[in-house]
Formats: sequence, structure tokens, C-alpha cells
Amino acid sequence: MTDPRDIIAKSPMSTMQVLVVGITIALNALDGFDVLSISFASPGIAAEWKIDRAALGFVLSMELIGMALGSIFLGSLADRIGRRPTVLGCLVVMATGMFMVTTSTGVLGGLVTPLFATLGYNVDVRLADLSVWRIVTGLGIGGMLAAINAVVAEFSNTRRRDLNVAIMSIGYPVGAALGGFITSTGLELAAWRSVFYFGATVTIVMIPLVFFLMPESVHWLARKQPPRALERINRTLARFGHATVAELPAVSADMRKRSTGDMFRPGLLAVTVLTTMAYFFHITTFYYIVKWVPTIVVGMGFAPSSAGYVLSWLNVGGATGGTIFGLLSQRFSLRALTITVMLLSTVAVTVFGRSPADLLRLTLICMVAGFCTNASITGMYAIFAKAFPTHVRASGTGFAVGVGRGGSVLAPIIAGFLFNAGYELPTVSLLMSLGSIVAAGLVFMLPIEERS
Repeated sequence: MTDPRDIIAKSPMSTMQVLVVGITIALNALDGFDVLSISFASPGIAAEWKIDRAALGFVLSMELIGMALGSIFLGSLADRIGRRPTVLGCLVVMATGMFMVTTSTGVLGGLVTPLFATLGYNVDVRLADLSVWRIVTGLGIGGMLAAINAVVAEFSNTRRRDLNVAIMSIGYPVGAALGGFITSTGLELAAWRSVFYFGATVTIVMIPLVFFLMPESVHWLARKQPPRALERINRTLARFGHATVAELPAVSADMRKRSTGDMFRPGLLAVTVLTTMAYFFHITTFYYIVKWVPTIVVGMGFAPSSAGYVLSWLNVGGATGGTIFGLLSQRFSLRALTITVMLLSTVAVTVFGRSPADLLRLTLICMVAGFCTNASITGMYAIFAKAFPTHVRASGTGFAVGVGRGGSVLAPIIAGFLFNAGYELPTVSLLMSLGSIVAAGLVFMLPIEERS
């Protein structure tokens, strides 16, 4: 009996499979734009609402809370109900959150500020309003990211899996770079809402593309075997130009007992802990630089549009780094490559903190920092796809990304308080760069083996 998963794994990739990978790149580009949209808009928000750096750091972290929750809970949903419906639902949530940010007048914020007050924070009602909708946006982003990482791994053949996961991951900096170039063209401080209008519109456009062009994962259907699973598998195989199968693969009693909780049991627990903590520490460094670059550049006396361009070129460097990393992963050790670019990330972020107020030099060092930090993230996503088996692939990815990004909520907040405490940019950058060194050590200890 031929297993449909073996057909996908061993056959050359068809045009339709490449198209699915392309869709995941576009979806990850939405992640890149949506996450950094608040960074593009932050100078305008700060000017209009008269908020200081500490308060701004609070706002910059809000969607990360949503992403943490979305990655953990919606990521596991993708393992239970399927990759495709999870992606579609997350797109609806993202579009809603992006659009509603533009309505942040304080009405909703007035309902939640008492909650912030019980935690010891006196938050402006408009700030609370905006924060709620950024959390909603983050929920969609987190769930979608866990699902599409599984989609790429499961629609790729074995030969191209690491490369395709790497290519998918560069969607993030591509989306951030394109968004920055688009929104920075003529962006005035008072026009910050246009950033979110643009993001909501593009997100809505992606919904029909996913609905009509992205089928359910053959791996998920073969593992879960819901009603009409054989019909759906054969329809997908036919669309991909592969031979169909006569029956579903047998699922043993032991296999049926497996659940998403397996990632916390012996055999996978070490992988779960090490990947999660490595992602946590490196993302702390990554989010420091991508969240604070616009505000730092504006603080040096440059226009908001110039700050947007610096951030965009940082993401051009990130896209380049992810691409080159993916190509190198076809020839060299995935773990060794990931450790190398993490160590280089520490150097690059430290150098950024010592750069003078020269726009060209700032742009160049940010490109290098983007290259290294995003190449490291590319390595982590490839590790997720390789380390977790099908039944916990989205859940494992979601947990690692969720806890990692949830912990990195602290990164922009800590940087904001360090600045307010009187520490200069070189010191703050050095301290925030150390996360990548810790991550490199954790990846060194990680047992990585190919799993089906």
C-alpha cells in the first residue's frame, strides 16, 4: 500500500506545491508588515498622543502578547481541526485587529483601563484602546505562523523541506521592507492610521487566495483521517500532478493515542524546552532592534520617513539573510549555521548601538543586523519543522513561538525603561544583544534529528 505522505516526500515538487509555498511566503509577509506596522506608526502616535518612551515601549509590546496566546492556543488548534481552517480564521482576526486600530479613540480603552490600574499601570484610555486591538491582531498572527510553518513542511518533499521553510521565513522581512517603503513614502506624523488601513486591506485580499488555492495538508488528513479524508487526499494529489492512492494508510492504536501533549513527555520534552528557550532569547534581541529603530532614528534628528526607510533596509538585509541561509542549509549543518548567525547577531546589534547619527551608516549596519538576526530566525523555523513530528508540528512550533514571543514582550519594555533610566544607546544595545549568545548555546545542546 502506498502512503500518500511518501508520495509527497519522494516526488519532485509540482507547480501547485510551489504555489502553496508562495502563498505561505505572502502570509508570512503579512506577519512582517502587521508586526512592524506599530513601529512604522509609533513616531506619529507618540507625537499625537504625547507619550514618553516608557509608555511607547508598553504599546510596542502589545501585539506580542496576542501573538504568544495565538501561537500556543491557535497553533494547537491547527493540529486538531486542520491547517487550512486555522489559517483562514487567523486572517479574519488579523484584518479585524488592523482596521480597528484606526478607531482607537478611547471608548473601548475606558472599559479596560481599570484592569490596567489593578496591575499598577495608569494607562491613557486611547493607549489602552489601541493596545487591545494590537493584542487581537497578534492573536491572528501567532496562530497563522504556527500553521503555515507546518503547511510548508508538509507540502514540501524531503529534499527541499529545509530550503522551503527558509524561503517561507523570509516573507517576514520582505513584508516589513515593502510595507516600510510604501508607508514611508510621504508618511507624515499625522498620517499614522494609513499604515493600518493598508495592512487591513492586504490581509483581506489574502483570504480568497487561501480559500481557493491552499488545500488541507495531506499529512494532517492521513494522520487524523476525518470524514472523506481519502477523497480529499486524492483530490489534492491529483491537483499536484501525483498518483492517487486506493486507501488510507493504517493508523496504529499507539499512533491514535498520540496527542499534542506528547511535546511535554519524554522523547520530545528536551526538544520543546531547548527550542522554546533558544527562540525566546534570540527574539529578545531581534525585537529590540526592529521595535526601536524608528524611534531611535527620529530621536537622532531624522524625519519619520527616513526612520521608516532605515527599518525597511534592515528588513531587506533580513530577507537576504534568510535566503542565503536557506541555500547554505542544503550543504551545511543546520545547527552550525544557526549558531554562527546568532553569534554574528550579537556583534551586529552591539555595533548598531555605537553608530553615529549618519543616515547612510545607520542604514548599512541595520542591514547587517537584519541579515544576521533574521537568518537566525530562519534557522529556528527549519529546526521546528525538523524536530517535531506531524501530530505536534503546529503545536510544537506554536508553543516555541508563543512562549518565545511572549517572553520577548519584555524586550521593548526593558529597553524603554533602560533609556528612561539614563542609559545611553551603546549600553542598551550591548545588553539587549546578549540574548543571541544565550540562544546559540541552547541550540548547541539541541538534539536535532529528521522526523516524518
